[in-house]
Amino acid sequence: MATVELRFSALPEHVRTARLVAAAVARRAGVDEAVLDEVRLAVGEACSRAVGLHQNGGISAPVKVALIEEEKQFSIEVGDEARHATPGDRASGSGGDVDVEAEEDEMGLAVISGLVDDVQVSAGEHGGLIRMTWPTALSAAPLA
Repeated sequence: MATVELRFSALPEHVRTARLVAAAVARRAGVDEAVLDEVRLAVGEACSRAVGLHQNGGISAPVKVALIEEEKQFSIEVGDEARHATPGDRASGSGGDVDVEAEEDEMGLAVISGLVDDVQVSAGEHGGLIRMTWPTALSAAPLA
């Protein structure tokens, strides 16, 4: 299993670089050319979401992206360190800004789910992780 890790400051201008790197590594891992646009869009959405969460939460830690080549599949994990709302948080009567942020967050996740068939989302008070997986061609060259 080969992994490329990226860490970048939570600034929107770094999202484009993450998209380009993800597409290049996905291509090398053997992801079908027809799917690379979806990879770019999904990574862009996940990274933009993480950047927004970090900026809104005043978090200075970098956004983390792992590009993982496994046998017959390629995965991308985008991690943030923002505290995510739990079901009890909304019941406590939180303000309108939190509701707007939650709606934007849900919209971003819906876009990602529409682009990627295999998506796993985990979130809690110590951060969140989006794992997206695509199949690869059996004859793909391994990462160097």
